[in-house]
Formats: sequence, structure tokens, C-alpha cells
Amino acid sequence: MNLDFQHFIYALVRILNEMSPYILLGFILAGILHVFVQPAQMSRHLSGRGWKPVVKAALLGIPLPLCSCGVLPTAISLRRQGASRGASTSFLIATPQTGVDSIAATYALLGLPFAILRPIAALAGSVFGGMAVDKAENDNLEEGVASVSLPNNHTPRTFFGKLTEAIRYGLVDMVASVGKWLVIGLIVAAIITVAVPDSLFLSMSEHPVLAMLVMVIVAVPMYICATGSIPIAMSLMLKGLTPGVAFVLLMAGPAANFASVILLRKNLGNRSTTIYVASVIITALVFGIIIDYLLPASWFAIPAGSIGADTACHLELPIFSTACTVLLIALLIYSQYRTRRNPHSHACACDCSKDNDCKTSNDNDMTTTYNVKGMACAHCKATVEKAVGSLAGVNSAIVDLSAGTITVDGTALPEDILAAITAAGFDPSLPE
Repeated sequence: MNLDFQHFIYALVRILNEMSPYILLGFILAGILHVFVQPAQMSRHLSGRGWKPVVKAALLGIPLPLCSCGVLPTAISLRRQGASRGASTSFLIATPQTGVDSIAATYALLGLPFAILRPIAALAGSVFGGMAVDKAENDNLEEGVASVSLPNNHTPRTFFGKLTEAIRYGLVDMVASVGKWLVIGLIVAAIITVAVPDSLFLSMSEHPVLAMLVMVIVAVPMYICATGSIPIAMSLMLKGLTPGVAFVLLMAGPAANFASVILLRKNLGNRSTTIYVASVIITALVFGIIIDYLLPASWFAIPAGSIGADTACHLELPIFSTACTVLLIALLIYSQYRTRRNPHSHACACDCSKDNDCKTSNDNDMTTTYNVKGMACAHCKATVEKAVGSLAGVNSAIVDLSAGTITVDGTALPEDILAAITAAGFDPSLPE
């Protein structure tokens, strides 16, 4: 591969300019959904057997902007609040494959047909998987995990406060959560665009079904978010792979990875986990075949010269999209700076607005570090810190994501802390 650095930068900027307005809009919508739609509200609609809770779970999950690791604690907490296995599985399949941010970005780079088919495929696969789990499992919540209530997450009460929190979550927490994988996806896409010869994929394009199977083998084990997969899929299409193969990447890549499968086996069981993975693969392959063999190829054509290497020597910078790109880059840099500068930001249980500082420790305060399995991103970190920080008697709760631990200072009982982490959808344990 011959990588021309100038062409690489031009291709990267072109992709960013195409995506950034839609990504920013998606992040803001994601924040609104996060603040105004809570798991406790959703779980009331997802209990019981039959197709209704399964379909409701899919429809609730499709717009939510959670990746395959971020959706796990949410789905597990729904399960522990009374949602059926089928509804939990449906939610798990639908949510990471789509989201308001990824749908908007899909429309920006791949066009309207892809943007429409992506949530339709997610709905079909999640309903199929959820119904299959309902048929296969004798669902009894009491025999599985105990129903518990999640701690209060201190959502602002006023509409203006909620809107402010939604924007903060969307443009700060969401950017921190998916930013790393978005950047990786953009860089990989730009490298493919300018460095990979078109002839490399020509032989695979002659056998689309085989190429789809290869894509499943590659995409399912790895971790890639719904938004980060879009520029990679576009670049592969520009190099000659069929739209159906690209669609398999879009659907199979974000929905499953080794870490999520291991955690699912513990919380839903082997049978439900197997059905979950099979549903993701089958749906991706079926829709990939439909796209390549039954739908008009013109629907999925990427305009020649839009972001290809042949036009990378000419760079145009429209004012609005360039401004959005600059803002997105600034948010990505800020999220990394914020994480590095204060990696142990804490969740305080007190009302700091009434005191000069957080409440002071007393002689009975203890600092204990707990092991927490299942945390993989900034969203997981924030969820655990918020769950523990909202407990009475907790002065601070500090997650070390790399070590998989949370250090808690205060007088809260260990069993209450373990219960709060468990209710949030993670697997805690006391240090040995």
C-alpha cells in the first residue's frame, strides 16, 4: 500500500465534512433521549411474554445511541427491573446497530436507502431474536435474577435543567464514549480510500455471498460502534465491494463482540446468548443478500468523486460543514483532555450547591475499592459512578476504567454498594 499523506488528510477532512453536521445533531438528540427516557420508565412496558414487549423493546432501542458495551448494563438493568428475556434480547440486538446519531451519519455518507434499511433490519432482527428467546426459554424472573430498583440518578427537575443536561451529555459524555471508535473508523476509512488499490477487492466483489461470510467472521468478534462503522463501509464500497457486504459490516460489527458475549452468557444464559448472536448474523446476511440481489443497484450508488482518492487532491471547505467539523474536533480533543486531566472524576452524593464543598468525611468514613466486571467505555464509567454516588452515605465514587475498579469513600454498607452496581447492570465483587 502506498499512503500519500496529503491525500490522506484531504480524504479525512472530506469524510468529516460529510458526517460532522449529522453527528453533532445525533449527539444532541442522543442527550435528549438519555435525559427524557429512563430505564425505569421503559421497563414497565417490557414485562410479560408475547410479541408486544419484544416489539416495544426494539422500537425503544432503535433510536438510543448506545454501543454494544454501553447497551449491556442498560439491558441487564431492564431485565432486573422486570423486563422479559425476549424483550431484553430484542433491546440488546436493536440498540447498538442503530441510533439517531448513526442513522443521521448513514444518510450523510451512504444515502437515504441505507439510512432507511438500517433501522428496518434492526427491527426485524431484534423482533426475530426476541421472539426466538421467548419460545426457547421458560422465562421466570424470580428464577433468574432478583428485581431491583435503580438508584436515583439526580436528573434535573426543570425543563431548562433537563435540556442543559441533555446537551451536556450529548456533546461531552457521548463524545467521550464513542469518540475513540469514531476516530479509529475515520482513520481506517481514509487509509482505505487513499492506500488500498481497487483491484484488491475486485475478486471478492464477484462472489458477494462469500464476501459477506468473510465480513461476518471479521466483524462479529471485533468492537466497532454504529457510527464508526459508516466511513469504513463507505470506503470499502468505493474500492469495489458490494453494498450488501458493506451492510453486513454496518449491522454485524456494532451488535456483538467477545466482551459482550461473555457478559451476556452470565446474565441471560447460553441459549439466549446463542440466539442473540445467531439473530445478528442471520439478519445481516439476509438483508445483505436482499440489497445485492433484489434491490436496484442505483439505490446504493455512492456518487463518483464524492470522497474518492481520485478527487482527494482538490479540497473544498463549505462554511457550515467545515464549522461543524471544527466543533466536532474541538469536542473530541476536549473529551480526551478532560479524561486525561481528571481521570478519577468522582460522583458526589451530596448537594454541593448548599455547601462550600462536598460534605466532609467523618471518623466512620471508609475507603474501599471494589472490582467491577463489564465496564468498557466512558458511558459505563459514568453509569457506575452515578449509581454508587447516589447512595446515602457515599462521599465519592471513583472508577478506574483501565483497572476495572471503583473506589468508594463514605459510610455506605458494602452490600448496598454491591447491590447498586449490580442493579446498574455490572458484575461487582469485594477485593480479595
